[in-house]
Amino acid sequence: MVIGVLKEAGAGETRVAATPATVQQLLKLGYDVVVQAGAGDASSFADAAFEEAGASIGDPLSADIVFGINAPAKEQLDGLKQGATLISLLSPRLDQSIVDDLAKRPITAMSMDAVPRISRAQSLDVLSSMANIAGYRAVVEAAHTYGRFFTGQVTAAGKVNPANVLVCGVGVAGLAAIGAAGSLGAIVRATDPRPEVADQVKSLGGEYLSVESAEAEVSSTGYAKEMSDDYNTLAARLYAEQCKTVDIIITTALIPGRPAPTLITADMVASMKPGSVIVDMAAANGGNVEGTVKGESVVTDNGVTIIGYTDLAGRLPAQASQLYGTNLVNLMKLMTPEKDGVLVLDFDDVVQRGMTVVRDGELTWPPPEVQVSAAPAAPAAAPVEKPAPPEPMSDEKRLGIVLGAALVFFLLAANAPAALIPRLTVFALAIVVGYYVIGHVHHALHTPLMSVTNAISGIIVVGGLLQIGHHDGAITAVSTVAILLASINIFGGFAVTRRMLAMFSRS
Repeated sequence: MVIGVLKEAGAGETRVAATPATVQQLLKLGYDVVVQAGAGDASSFADAAFEEAGASIGDPLSADIVFGINAPAKEQLDGLKQGATLISLLSPRLDQSIVDDLAKRPITAMSMDAVPRISRAQSLDVLSSMANIAGYRAVVEAAHTYGRFFTGQVTAAGKVNPANVLVCGVGVAGLAAIGAAGSLGAIVRATDPRPEVADQVKSLGGEYLSVESAEAEVSSTGYAKEMSDDYNTLAARLYAEQCKTVDIIITTALIPGRPAPTLITADMVASMKPGSVIVDMAAANGGNVEGTVKGESVVTDNGVTIIGYTDLAGRLPAQASQLYGTNLVNLMKLMTPEKDGVLVLDFDDVVQRGMTVVRDGELTWPPPEVQVSAAPAAPAAAPVEKPAPPEPMSDEKRLGIVLGAALVFFLLAANAPAALIPRLTVFALAIVVGYYVIGHVHHALHTPLMSVTNAISGIIVVGGLLQIGHHDGAITAVSTVAILLASINIFGGFAVTRRMLAMFSRS
């Protein structure tokens, strides 16, 4: 089968649905690829590069499978051959007219923005791929318009305060914006209805601002859901407070199939400092900010710039095309199980079913709802009765042991030869010092400490060997025991050390 790559008909679209790198992957799956002349020019992918990768330049509308970025123009749809499969961003949740038009045609249409939000479909998730790029680009646009340092500096000419950035919505785009703004040195705060994203915000160096509400945060589809009036009231209070202090706001709140919720009102914008910047990433769906103009940048009466660009991902066209093309390659891998260049649409697969708008001219939209699987809660373990801890040694008992040991030491010293007394003294002091030193070493250091004590054990072995040759049987016996115990300590220490080091070595 042949895959055709369209040149986008929409004005201002810079992306292309395939790159030379993804063309090579499609060829490995058994497909032939035809690219429309000039399709990749805006993304810096020349026709010669596609030909070098193995594609041909020609008419993509005659292909069996047609790739696009946005919904094709009417003329392009009319040119599709009967039975063709169209794969692009069709926005069936937002544009009923395109759904009705596709249902009249003898084709199969699959929408890349309808991929279910399940773990198995992450490699196909174009919305996440584009949101990642758009979040980064939003910070770049804000920094360019803001015209000041993001990071704080102290120079001979004076102090420069860091920029304060508020990110509303901590999805893929929000996280990308937090990371980009933080890497530029800004003080970043973020808010989201889902408290579990707090750790993600902190991991990127931001501060999570919570809205205290007992409302459930995530719907069963994996997308954000519309919040209650109670939550919205509390959130509005938070936004109003933040607008008075922040320099840059980036909003990312979207609800699939519905207009974007309004987060920042005109009064909040009016309370912001002159020169502040708002990037409304939901402008294509109506915007999260009052005063947003779709596709444009406007300046309010108090000097606040509101950016409503809808082509943020397309402003990094080469990388956006590569990621989009990779998502398509992953879809084709899923739908080409034999890698023989034959497309197989399996409606038993919830991923393929969820993306399909029309199959062979039959309307299949909307698809059945796909529940996001959640790990079941682990059953509560039966309580285990723990043995009672041993009672701590009383002071009286400890004093008795110390006095007994001292009495034994003095008896030995009184009956020992004069030459043995200095050795007994050193032995007793070694016991005391060793007890307190080892007792205050953390448990995690016991293994390396045992490795170090191998040197001490070696000294004991040498001393035992020097004494074992005497004719006195008692000395020989003590020397033998000393050599045996020290040898066990040495060999055991090296064995444990070897195992410990093996844990940190690559196989």
